[in-house]
Amino acid sequence: MVRRGRGTEQTHTELPGEMRDAVDAFARHLSSVENRSAHTVRAYVADIVALLDHAVRMGCPDPRGLDITVLRSWLAKMRTFGAARSSLARRAAAARTFSVWAHREGLLDTDVAAQLASPRAHRELPSVLRADQATKLLTAPGEETSPVLLRDRAVLELLYATGVRVSELCGLDLPDVDHGRRVVRVLGKGAKERTVPFGQPADDALAGYLRLGRPALAAPDSGNALFLGARGGRLQTTGVRRLVGRYARAAGLPHTAPHGLRHSAATHLLEGGADLRSVQELLGHSALSSTQIYTHVSVERLRAAYRQAHPRA
Repeated sequence: MVRRGRGTEQTHTELPGEMRDAVDAFARHLSSVENRSAHTVRAYVADIVALLDHAVRMGCPDPRGLDITVLRSWLAKMRTFGAARSSLARRAAAARTFSVWAHREGLLDTDVAAQLASPRAHRELPSVLRADQATKLLTAPGEETSPVLLRDRAVLELLYATGVRVSELCGLDLPDVDHGRRVVRVLGKGAKERTVPFGQPADDALAGYLRLGRPALAAPDSGNALFLGARGGRLQTTGVRRLVGRYARAAGLPHTAPHGLRHSAATHLLEGGADLRSVQELLGHSALSSTQIYTHVSVERLRAAYRQAHPRA
């Protein structure tokens, strides 16, 4: 594994033996015990490789020499190199996770990162579509009934109806859709399963796709994948991103990605009166703070409407 920094590279194999063993064990723990995604495991392990490399340069030959001074020095170095606050926050989170694990495994005498303050990440408000813009996007594929257009309509409708992540959408199998109850079973981050409802328009689009679209796209190796690509394999996230962007351009909308539909769905739910906890559950957020950003979006939209419409704004 390689950690790329500004003007430096730290490789997993260049660490001393005990450090290297700790990284390997930590990676296995993240993957098999905590069920972290492959992307998260790679990011956390790369951060810990960088941290331990920094510790070695400060004279620590093994994990037991890690202390709060080393941790703060590492983050300060990253800040000097111009790392964004979001990157610093993630690295601090990785260090805390590693510290808790290493203390539990006996590699550290104490949880040395317990005193580590996390740099507050700057959170930009996500861009969302207005309800009329979302309608334009959903109707952009038109009324033709070619297999690909039927699939694209179903993809757009389900993304907006459920607010699922693009990876969750692509991972759906045929048995995950319950048309009678109009719900879909989603496997989210950390292998956590949740059930998300969808409305009649999405159900109609799915029914049309399953009746005429999917059978025409299916190939011998399609398996149970709900959404298929042109060659019959499971539709990939890159394909979904391309199709969302293409239809957004066709509808004359700003650049829109699948996550933009997720943002839009959450914002429109809150604006329509849904409570925050319900939206949190629908989106699969582990922390309510992740959902609260959509309340800020709603407030900002209200302020913009006030400034535009009120004579004494």
